[in-house]
Amino acid sequence: MVKRVAMIFGVVFIVIGLLGFAYPGGMSMALANPGMILGIFPVNLLHNIVHILFGVWGLVAMRSFAMAKMYAQVGGVIYIVLAICGFVIPTTFGLIPIGGNDIWLHAALGLVLAGVGFTAKPAGAAA
Repeated sequence: MVKRVAMIFGVVFIVIGLLGFAYPGGMSMALANPGMILGIFPVNLLHNIVHILFGVWGLVAMRSFAMAKMYAQVGGVIYIVLAICGFVIPTTFGLIPIGGNDIWLHAALGLVLAGVGFTAKPAGAAA
């Protein structure tokens, strides 16, 4: 299951990263007027690149159970930390917008990834 989660998250992150470039402000580094995916999630150039890299990582990680488990665990922790940071440093020191609606989105992504990653069992261990 963890390999499938890595694949799904990988594809979705790449799509979101590419989609972010299509929104006005999505190719800019300016935080004053970021692109707004679905009108509620702010993105900028660096944010889109991070999404694409995280997606590529997921697609690479899906190749083995150990890599997929690590992707889910580390990625889950990263996204939980990003959710917490969204309250304290919502612009990540002027680089990436992670405040506002991104907080609850990052929290949900982090909980799903961490939950899957820390409870993952090899396919043969299910019996």
